[in-house]
Amino acid sequence: MTTDRPPFPPVVYAPTLAPGEGDETRLAVHRTDDGRVALFVYSALDRLVEYYRSDSPWVLLTVPDLQRAYDAAPYDLIFLDQRPARVEAS
Repeated sequence: MTTDRPPFPPVVYAPTLAPGEGDETRLAVHRTDDGRVALFVYSALDRLVEYYRSDSPWVLLTVPDLQRAYDAAPYDLIFLDQRPARVEAS
């Protein structure tokens, strides 16, 4: 069986929100025009810097980490190595 999609990397860099005092790390998510919640992740740190923001805090996540993040705060879409239309994270 072949697929047009490249394999998902074993680890990805995910932008995070700047933590407040005592806050846990929270992934930066975006709301799409149709109301869905999107998570943007990057296969390399230089891609996060180029496609997202050079000053964005980030965290390195494994696939199981992404599942735990989803379980804690579900998202509808995950984009790999893509530039968000607007970089206004919530």
